[in-house]
Amino acid sequence: MMSSDEPQKTINNPIIPYVGTILGGLVPGELVVIHGSVPDDADRFQVDFQCGSSIKPRADVAFHFNPRFKRSGCIVCNTLDKEKWGWEEITYKMPFQKGKSFEIVIMVLKDKFQVTVNEKHLLLYNHRISLERIDTLGIYGKVRIKSIDFISNSLQGSQPSSLGITKINTENGEMPDDSQFGVPYVGRLNSALRPGHTVAIKGEVNKNANSFAINLKSSDSDDIALHLNPRMKTEVFVRNSYLHDSWGEEEKEVANFPFSPGMYFELIIFCDAHQFKVAINGVHTLEYKHRFKQLEKINLLEVTGDVQLLDYKLVLTHPQPVFIYSGFCICLSDLGQCLPSLRSLYNITFHELSKEWNRFW
Repeated sequence: MMSSDEPQKTINNPIIPYVGTILGGLVPGELVVIHGSVPDDADRFQVDFQCGSSIKPRADVAFHFNPRFKRSGCIVCNTLDKEKWGWEEITYKMPFQKGKSFEIVIMVLKDKFQVTVNEKHLLLYNHRISLERIDTLGIYGKVRIKSIDFISNSLQGSQPSSLGITKINTENGEMPDDSQFGVPYVGRLNSALRPGHTVAIKGEVNKNANSFAINLKSSDSDDIALHLNPRMKTEVFVRNSYLHDSWGEEEKEVANFPFSPGMYFELIIFCDAHQFKVAINGVHTLEYKHRFKQLEKINLLEVTGDVQLLDYKLVLTHPQPVFIYSGFCICLSDLGQCLPSLRSLYNITFHELSKEWNRFW
């Protein structure tokens, strides 16, 4: 969870071109969230993570993100090092439209940037220049920017919040010292699953992944209460249950396939009385009605396939409504200490959080 004492900054309605210092630099786990719109006459714009703001010689650009609207449109990513551009990485998926608003979320990871536009994963860009050198954000071209938020987050090795979070025990009762668990992996929940519980999982899809699976199971049998099986090659997200030695009917419908090879993700499974609700990187993705009715017997988490398991935890039931963000379950009575961070990301006030909880799910 994000905490209010971590450095943040919000820039509202900046004049373009914009060049500004990134206070404290960038660290793994940080989010840069940009809200704006594309003018009707736009031909291109760019977001640059720079190493300084020098014009002559031109400052190095660690990450150049450049949507171009001519012809069918594309997004060009590159790095400028010692005034020389490297090789272009071009994406022909074009989530930006002239005359339309957008939200860009750039997640800073230890080895790459991960970019989501309008709540849909877009691309990955491996670091070519050390992350520690980045200290300036530049935005240029034909674009209107409403706000820029720098938000500290819980990603990749940050300490978990103390708000009702309990680590899941492994089979031998101990947690590995490393942040990565071997896959295939089976871990025992230290509390039986019941309505109000949330299982939070952090992972990274392998670069050449075909598929992986996350299963909630019972140790009393071979039954699988919830089988989540994203298949990258076909972009199909299968859900099913394995009961009484046979698979049931597959469910596959999702608005957007949420995974991509090499992608970091935070997946939360919220259990209520009638169904599981699944969100990936803060976006509600699916619901799955309970077929295995004895929820109290679900006590194992299994992860298999082409994925790295980085961390996981069980969030205990709160007696009051909760707001779930980035794998954490936050009781509304505890929101005072984290409200500034939530507000900067969702643009909401404390009194709107109950309404926001209903909208989120």
